[in-house]
Amino acid sequence: MGSYILRRILWAVPVLLGVTFLAYSMLLLTGDPAAAIAGQHVTPELRAQIREEMGLDDPVLIQYGRYLGRISQGDFGTNILTRSPVGSELKQFFPATIELALGSIFLAVLIGIPLGALAGYKHNTWIDLNTTIGALIGVSMPIFWLGLMLLWAFGLKLGWFPTNGRIGSGMGVETITGLYVIDSIMTANWDSLWSALHHLALPAIALATIPTAFIARITRSAMLEVLSEDYIRTARAKGVRERTVVMQHALKNAMLPVVTVIGLQVGLLLAGAILTETIFAWPGMGRWVVNAIVARNFPVVQAAVLVFAVIFVGVNLVVDISYAWFDPRIRY
Repeated sequence: MGSYILRRILWAVPVLLGVTFLAYSMLLLTGDPAAAIAGQHVTPELRAQIREEMGLDDPVLIQYGRYLGRISQGDFGTNILTRSPVGSELKQFFPATIELALGSIFLAVLIGIPLGALAGYKHNTWIDLNTTIGALIGVSMPIFWLGLMLLWAFGLKLGWFPTNGRIGSGMGVETITGLYVIDSIMTANWDSLWSALHHLALPAIALATIPTAFIARITRSAMLEVLSEDYIRTARAKGVRERTVVMQHALKNAMLPVVTVIGLQVGLLLAGAILTETIFAWPGMGRWVVNAIVARNFPVVQAAVLVFAVIFVGVNLVVDISYAWFDPRIRY
């Protein structure tokens, strides 16, 4: 098991290096950072001076080497617009996006796997039919439309949920991880916990709709395939309890494709969070990255790409390790 994990970690290193190199080189080809820094009325002399100070006239490989050296020390550069360190802004916006993504994937797993397993077990019944229809609707529903409808119905009309922000005004949370829900639990601040969950509910539900539908459909298909296997019939013939057959034999062996989908959905949630954060005025990385792309704010875009790449690789690593737990044959 240890050698399997080590191999997967070693394979992740060249992937990260390739992503960082492509992100750095492609962003340089989209425009001139010196012109973006100097402003609209840049003179040729000022532009040449900035390029020399930033080393932009050096070959791309040399620039990339310097970039790797900086990020290895935790230096992501300086925001071109605000002149503040990108790392400090990343610490400010990143926890909000992660909290939204984790809340969404938690809802998707909590709802999608039981629904899909039940639909597969109750094949060709009203439960299966309703689950399939609901999954198709969930996959087809645009996040921005659903977010606006939830905001209008439960935020503006009924007033059940707040329409913006991460926590109520006047409430303070002792920052430990930057995730308000976790920090409130760790400090036993139950009022802040309720407020944080209250604010998280609508954006998390909107963002979790498509992942829930995907997970439910894949779980249903995997359960149907596993329940038709010979070892399931053998377990039932031996008199094993039906609950044990379904939970320990069928569901566990059906989890490999489900875990794969969950891993992919985590990455898609980060992309979908940009729309959701804009609709619900959620103070995460979404608007920060979009504004940076429009302004050609290269250090911010590079830092965001690197963070998302690390998350993708980390999630895929966890998925690969979970494969070995669900099916020990994969270790060999």
